[in-house]
Amino acid sequence: MSPTLLVTSSPHLRAQGSSQGIMLDVILALIPALGAATYFFGLTVLLPLTFAVLGALAGEYGMRVLVLGRDNRLADLSAIVTGLLLGMNLPPSIPLPLAFLGGAIATAFVKEVFGGLGMNFMNPAMGARVFLFLAWPSLMTSWGPTLDGVAGATPLAILKDGEAAGQALPDLFHLFIGDRAGSLGETSVLALLLGAGYLVLRKVIRLDVPLVYLATVGLITWTFGNKTALFAGNFPVHLLSGGLILAAFFMATDYATQPVSRVGKVIFAAGLGLVTAVIRLYTNYPEGVSFAVILLNCLVPLIDRYTVPKPFGAPKAAQRA
Repeated sequence: MSPTLLVTSSPHLRAQGSSQGIMLDVILALIPALGAATYFFGLTVLLPLTFAVLGALAGEYGMRVLVLGRDNRLADLSAIVTGLLLGMNLPPSIPLPLAFLGGAIATAFVKEVFGGLGMNFMNPAMGARVFLFLAWPSLMTSWGPTLDGVAGATPLAILKDGEAAGQALPDLFHLFIGDRAGSLGETSVLALLLGAGYLVLRKVIRLDVPLVYLATVGLITWTFGNKTALFAGNFPVHLLSGGLILAAFFMATDYATQPVSRVGKVIFAAGLGLVTAVIRLYTNYPEGVSFAVILLNCLVPLIDRYTVPKPFGAPKAAQRA
């Protein structure tokens, strides 16, 4: 008999994409930022990036295969993406062993210990960066010179100190292009936006989370960014500085560490913006992106609990489960 009606279990709709394909798209999207980092900081930046990637590969293989006895999944390219994202969040002068250690921690202890790709509760690159920052703060805030000899404090540090250190803020053009001190992958906003545009065209990411995140940071820093008057803060500098653009398009959009529903994503993004702005404006740290990402990642299950649509006809106990 011809099976004209075939009853099967879900999923009934299947996409043609794969985890490997998505990771490859992210790698391609990072190429402009990698090129900008190489141009502004020199070819030596490829060393910490390479060591971060090697550490991520070693950490995933060592923990997943050698310790936990699971199958080898390095071919899905997720460890390479984690290493690249971590490397782009590191200073150009970071010691190479620390870059390797950070990559290994990201995949071994933030990713594989919790089940691997799609099971991690926080962004592995951000988790590893915060660990390195708390363990070696001086090394993680030592910014090497760029192609034009720009060194010293980052724009956010200068803004935090009120330009008291004798350094003037870069103009908005240089902030946008990337010729200023900072981590490897956060300086050139132009390069990051080119990569983000590619991800949007490929439908790898949506714009709801990045736009709400950026809008929240802009609104709060504009409203409260000036200590003497409301609505006088230098919000363009906040939007173009630090790891905000990199995090908004490449980390806050991580599938495994963001809420499921559209409402949940908006709450998540607004929370990211709130925490980032509060840390920048009211703490001793000039930058708050990394802490904001891992904190909101931890709150995602709570956000999902109250924003995921309830199953139709399910009893109240099941709806709350």
